[in-house]
Amino acid sequence: MFGSIGVPELIIILTIALIIFGPRKLPELGRSLGRSLNEFKKASNELRNTLDDEIRLEDQKSTERQRPPAVIIPRPEDSVDDVVPRSKGDQV
Repeated sequence: MFGSIGVPELIIILTIALIIFGPRKLPELGRSLGRSLNEFKKASNELRNTLDDEIRLEDQKSTERQRPPAVIIPRPEDSVDDVVPRSKGDQV
């Protein structure tokens, strides 16, 4: 739709804007339009970054759910005496 706007059409649009708003108001309108586009670009980038972060977190959660839980198997050489120190009054 907007790809067909060429230089002649742009000159006509700018001439009409100059007639409607005048030479003093046109630079101010251009600056405010530029600021608005800049804010829109920042907001869309921020939204995209937030969505990317959320997607990455969901992917991490789904891979953690798919992994089986780690099982710790004690070695036979480990005994309870090695794990829990005993005091002098607790001798067997």
